[in-house]
Amino acid sequence: MCGRAQLSSDVSEIKLVFSIPPHRPTPNFPASWNLAPTDSLPVVRYDAKAGERSLDMLRWGLVPFWAKDLNVGFANINAKAEGIETRPAFRDAFQRRRCLVPVNSFYEWKKTGTGKQPYAIALADHGLMALAGLWENWRSPAGEWIRSFAIITTEPNELCAELHNRMPAVLKPGSWRVWLGEESAAPSDIKALLAPFPAVEMTCWPVSVRVGNVKNNDPSLVEPIAA
Repeated sequence: MCGRAQLSSDVSEIKLVFSIPPHRPTPNFPASWNLAPTDSLPVVRYDAKAGERSLDMLRWGLVPFWAKDLNVGFANINAKAEGIETRPAFRDAFQRRRCLVPVNSFYEWKKTGTGKQPYAIALADHGLMALAGLWENWRSPAGEWIRSFAIITTEPNELCAELHNRMPAVLKPGSWRVWLGEESAAPSDIKALLAPFPAVEMTCWPVSVRVGNVKNNDPSLVEPIAA
């Protein structure tokens, strides 16, 4: 699964990397080294009417449009790539509401003889990575509209398999247009993008157990420690 992440890049850098037009609104998002479900993150979507990308704040934990309760989102922080096109919570979003979730790194916990050791996983060049996501609109009984998202997971590559039996689906820039719906593609071709990211293009390192507490949120959380 993917339940914690870091996004400390400046929003202006995110807009540049993901080709968000300068005139599009810039979200007010402070750097975070300990993102967790229910947090709001800047997410890249395709605005088909305007023919351009946007960067919008969405709540982590997808709430299907048909849900009766916001708490459904707790069960949908991740979406398994396998069967995603048929699962009721995700099938509509997979067809027409796909997004990119920018992060600098994500965290996983490796079981040890004495407990669990957290690791940060990032691209080898430590640049921004794009996680494949799905988003939804949900209207509460009180009439409030909430946009939410889930991060898609897939089989792990050799690096991540040492830590966990799943990993987020990381997408290379060359696939962003198809994933966002800017270019048409067959559902099978879209789903094929959700393959394990090459391990040789990623890196990981052990970090402080402090990351396990969402109240802790500072740059020291991603500093390497002795395993």
